[in-house]
Amino acid sequence: MESSEMIEALWDRIQARDWAAVAGLVAEDAVIEWPVSGERIVGNKNFVAVNSSYPEGWSIRVLRIVADGSEAVSEVEVPHDELGVFRAASFWTVQQGRIVRGREYWTSLGADPRPQWRAALVEPM
Repeated sequence: MESSEMIEALWDRIQARDWAAVAGLVAEDAVIEWPVSGERIVGNKNFVAVNSSYPEGWSIRVLRIVADGSEAVSEVEVPHDELGVFRAASFWTVQQGRIVRGREYWTSLGADPRPQWRAALVEPM
């Protein structure tokens, strides 16, 4: 499976809550980092536990996946019924048919308000 297909399958399986299949895509010793919250997830069991424990009410919409060789980048939108809309830019490394590394930047829409000093230079989205 190409790295882009692997990441598409990852998001599809997370959306389906097929946690055994998610674990099958992620290496047993994979390292996934979340720099925004300063957390590191080590191993596919912990990755599945973190994701499967998240409060229900969410869905995933893949906005794009860009890949080159063993590296893939995905952007997803995750609306949650009660918590709002989140976005993640994720950088993945795939080796020997498994995800071995990830670095994900999660944020909620509007979480970083635009500073007043650049108001004349930008427009709201």
